[in-house]
Amino acid sequence: MAAVTIRNLSEEAHRALKVRAAQHNRSAEAEMRAILEAAVRPEGRLRLGTALSELSRKIGLTNADVEALENARDIQPAKPMRFG
Repeated sequence: MAAVTIRNLSEEAHRALKVRAAQHNRSAEAEMRAILEAAVRPEGRLRLGTALSELSRKIGLTNADVEALENARDIQPAKPMRFG
């Protein structure tokens, strides 16, 4: 697991962080983790796999359709273009 050091945090911000952590019954470190997780991984974020799955269900794509697409796909490597 990664470790992060935060330098030059103002005393006011540090004090506010400790108060917020106490309100949530967490350590200051646990509060910082929660704040960072919420900032970079919000609950309402778009998850590409989920979005594609929902879209395929919405348009009625079946497993047989997916298999047909896979079977029709050209699996040969592309030939490089030649110039000149």
